Formats: sequence, C-alpha cells, structure tokens
Amino acid sequence: MLSYERRCAEIVNQTSLLTSSLDGADLGIRVPSTPDWTLNQLLRHVGHAHRWADEMLRERLPEIDYSRNGAQLLSSYVGEPASVLVPWLNEGAASLSEVLSEVAPDEMIAPLAGHPGPRVWSRRMTHETVLHRWDVANALGVPFELDQEVAHDTLSEWTALALPYAFMRWPAETAPLVGPGHTVHLHATDAEAEFVIDLTGPTPTVREGHEKAAVALRGPLVELVLAVYRRRPVEGLEVFGDAELLALFLDRVRF
Repeated sequence: MLSYERRCAEIVNQTSLLTSSLDGADLGIRVPSTPDWTLNQLLRHVGHAHRWADEMLRERLPEIDYSRNGAQLLSSYVGEPASVLVPWLNEGAASLSEVLSEVAPDEMIAPLAGHPGPRVWSRRMTHETVLHRWDVANALGVPFELDQEVAHDTLSEWTALALPYAFMRWPAETAPLVGPGHTVHLHATDAEAEFVIDLTGPTPTVREGHEKAAVALRGPLVELVLAVYRRRPVEGLEVFGDAELLALFLDRVRF
C-alpha cells in the first residue's frame, strides 16, 4: 500500500494531472463513463468530494456528516469555463492535502467503518481522483497513464472498500454471487499484484497472492482497475474458468 504521506501528495498530483488536460476543452460534453454528468459536473463532483473530506477533518467531526457532501448536487453547474474550475480544483486538493498532513493519521475524525478518518480519506480521495481523471481523459480522448504503485493501491482499495460496500448496500443483488467454490482471481501481468476474492461465505474475503480460483481475470494492472470499476469490458483481457461468474460479479459489484 502507499504510505499516508504518499497519498497526501498524490491527491495534489492526481488533481494536477487531471486539470492539465482541460486547456481548451469543451466542458459541456457528456462523460461516457458517467453519462448523467457533463465534464463540467464531473469536475465539480471531484472538487466537492475533496472539500467535504477537508471540512470534516478541519472541524474534527466525530462521525461522517453526509449532509455536507455536495458532490452529488450538480444540476446547477452549466457553462463554467476551465479558467474557473482549474484553480478551484487545485486549491481544494491542496487544502485537503494540507489538513491531512496536519492531523495524526490514526485520529478518529470522521471514521469510516471503525477506521481512522485521516487514513481512510487520504486513500479514498486519492483513488476517487485517479478514477475520475481517467473519466476525464477518456471523455477528451487524451492519453491516461498511472504509476504502478498508485494503481496497485487503487485496486487494493477497491477490494477493501468497494467490494464489501456492494454486499452491504445491495444484499439482494450480490446474494447470487455467494456459493461453494465461488472465487475470483485478479492477476496483473505487468506488476506483482494478485488478489483472490473468496465468495464462499456470507461476506467476501480477500487474500493477496497466487492461487487457483473458479475464474481468473488477467491483464495489465491499470486495465484490471478499469474492469472492476466498470470502466471497460473484459474483452481484450484474459479470462480463465467460469466466465459467467466473472460477468455476474462485475455486474453486481458496483461503487
């Protein structure tokens, strides 16, 4: 996993990489991977998520205040130019990174599922920015590259947060995934990153390492990240074993 300090830095770095692609961009276009939003609205979503975490940490809230999250209230954002959004995004990322650096990583501020808020939010906002940077790059048709260490942490966070969240949030939809022998192996071909997702019990468990599973999905690390986040189909990646289980798994586990 990335260190806490690295994540604090990556929030700023990933936001800077995102905004660097916006020069001359039409922010009114729809984003294919988030079709309900324009590029303008997606950028506001990212910035408001940063500010939400920032505010909770600065005020040292003892629990998460979801009422302060403006990242979904996006209908009013129309026709804004990049000259307004770029500095707003960069300033918000810098402020969040600053407050994360000022608090102790293990303070119980805005904790999530019993985990210290600073650690959780440093990781969540790093990878929230990574994923939406891909959304922006894909919408604009510009190249997307991601450091392998960051990509490994993105995939690891998905197994630790998005996967159990889906089973908690949509129990009826995820119930068909549970069964004897139901295991999914994610195997990066360009990095030492392998995860085995065990679906044989009522809640999923995850192990790192190589072992035989009911179905394996193999490919470059970044492509695995995009696949589990439903940003790309599995076509072009290697699938071994129960392809129907994999298709159901990727369909039902969303975040």
